[in-house]
Amino acid sequence: MHGGNEFEPPASETAGSGIRLDQPFLADCRARLAFDLFTHTWNSVVLLGLRTGPRRPRELRDEIGGISAKVLNQTLRRLADSGLVERRAYAEAPPRVEYGLTPLGETLMEPLAALATWAAEHGDAVADAQERARESRESREGPAADLGGMVGDPAGGRAATG
Repeated sequence: MHGGNEFEPPASETAGSGIRLDQPFLADCRARLAFDLFTHTWNSVVLLGLRTGPRRPRELRDEIGGISAKVLNQTLRRLADSGLVERRAYAEAPPRVEYGLTPLGETLMEPLAALATWAAEHGDAVADAQERARESRESREGPAADLGGMVGDPAGGRAATG
């Protein structure tokens, strides 16, 4: 019980919008839904690529770099299915398709910008810690013990393009 009200956690146990941090993140809770959006390597990158306005897939690929057309299309479809991106097809010759953020997708720009700022400020420290852990593991167990991805590899060792 906190402050006499057993149903109201202290501010230190809630996120800004009332998510209870003292409760488990159940499979069907809204926080897990949001976390799942960020577990795919390309979701955040594609959303940030659309922050300045609608783009054709090729323009988006050129800006992002390192993403195949297939993976970009899968990512755009996944984001559209989540209501974050919309596809706009134009009846022109040749046909033209653009993708842009929906109003719901636009609401993610501030949290994504905060995460990108954190990464810029702390990414080197995380990469250094990963490198030290890898070196320590290899010195104890040999190179075969490193089953994870390469240092700084956001795909965790998985092929990023397919």
